[in-house]
Amino acid sequence: MSRSLKTESIIEKKSYEFALDIIKLYKYLVNEKKEYVLSKQMLRSGTSIGANINEAVSGQSKRDFVHKLSIALKEARETIYWIKLLKDSEYIAPQYFDVLNEKCDEIIKILSSIILTTKERYFSNTNQPNS
Repeated sequence: MSRSLKTESIIEKKSYEFALDIIKLYKYLVNEKKEYVLSKQMLRSGTSIGANINEAVSGQSKRDFVHKLSIALKEARETIYWIKLLKDSEYIAPQYFDVLNEKCDEIIKILSSIILTTKERYFSNTNQPNS
């Protein structure tokens, strides 16, 4: 049980720090590059990751927990799309993309692991004998 709580606090911390990075990038894009459309999409998806994780932690059930984390996972994948588009359209430098992409990819891996572990632990077929 303590490992699960530790993992959850790690994902909460990482998603919050990532959201702060996304907010900083958004401010830069709006103030310096005068880019308003792509940056707004990135801001919404990038900050939504942590919001959904936060909702999952206080979920009403394990199914609700998995559902909210699955939404966070989708938002993380969407965020990578937006930052890649910003890089390829030369609004952000490739090096900055690399840093954000690595952080977001780590969040994706952690979320995927938590979702898989939770599904295996709570939703596996109970008709099969224990191994």
